[in-house]
Amino acid sequence: MFEFTRRELLKLGLGATAASLLSGYRDAVAKADKPLRILILGGTGFTGPHQVRYALQRGHQVTLFNRGRKPQQWPGEVEELLGDRDTGDYSALEGREWDVCIDNPTSVPAWVRDAAAVLKGRIAHYLFISTISVYADNSQPGMDEDAAVAQYEGADAMAETMAGLRANMNLYGPLKALSEAEARRQYGDEAVTIIRPGLIVGPGDETDRFTYWPVRIARGGDVAAPGDGSDPVQFIDARDLAEWTIRMAETRSAGTFNATGPNYEMSMAAMLHGVRAGTTAGARLHWLPSGFLDEQGIHAWSDMPVWVPGVGDSAGFSRVSNRRSLQQGLTFRRFSETVGDTLAWFGGLPTERQSVLRAGLTADKERALLTKFGIPG
Repeated sequence: MFEFTRRELLKLGLGATAASLLSGYRDAVAKADKPLRILILGGTGFTGPHQVRYALQRGHQVTLFNRGRKPQQWPGEVEELLGDRDTGDYSALEGREWDVCIDNPTSVPAWVRDAAAVLKGRIAHYLFISTISVYADNSQPGMDEDAAVAQYEGADAMAETMAGLRANMNLYGPLKALSEAEARRQYGDEAVTIIRPGLIVGPGDETDRFTYWPVRIARGGDVAAPGDGSDPVQFIDARDLAEWTIRMAETRSAGTFNATGPNYEMSMAAMLHGVRAGTTAGARLHWLPSGFLDEQGIHAWSDMPVWVPGVGDSAGFSRVSNRRSLQQGLTFRRFSETVGDTLAWFGGLPTERQSVLRAGLTADKERALLTKFGIPG
């Protein structure tokens, strides 16, 4: 059980961090040179709220289009339009114009096509949030935006739905790649920006894929860690992604960009020691060889989140080039800030949500694994 109390957050030195999360962004944000009319499809998921808050701080007008199932409180005026992309109901968008449309949730090409039937000719810039999962071959370190993408092998990509995708996540990369292609077909290369994030982390991440490590290490004791610590890792704080997305909308930078970080090669050891440096529990890391983990049925990415072996077929998975994005102004906040804010956010969740992490090892499974490896309890 990984529940945090307010007293424990204060002990970890996260009281001020928690307060900053509640009050908004930590620094004053300069106004944009020209205010934009921004339409965000979605906007209430993980990165969307960060986009909205930053866009408001930059002085933009924001309209959200979604089903209205996740009501939010915004630090400024936000227009909210209701519709349903599953059923093709875009009527609330008809007859309207915006400077830019940011499409966050789309993973099937039919959603791009159907939105374009209403928006084409009424927006000047379409910004599509894709994924580095579009790449066909993860074995080559340093692959850039020109690398080959995965191919769809189904009967009809336009017949694919979000429900079908959730039932078969192997389609995720190929369908995202086709969604990118459909965006270019509908709006033209000069009006389209494709952003391909890596693993998105930080406060608000409901998958717990990164959150597992700060929460587990903050609890202290013997911690099972994957490999020998040398494998690379890549990720991006949702706030860094969101803020850069708004800046890309402001500059109307067309093209395709890998959005992952940091701006150097970080190892799994550097990440976990960085997490530990922000806690006071004195966690003891025990590195378990990947072969041993395989023998015990422990899986990369799910049982050992963030981590993928940096060899063989996955040698390039966490070595994706972000050079083009750095040249376009992608920046990263301090890693300690991401860790601290993630812990503060998680500590504010309801007890039942904190009690079971959605990624990583359970306490019993971790203890059994360490015992098997020869680490006494």
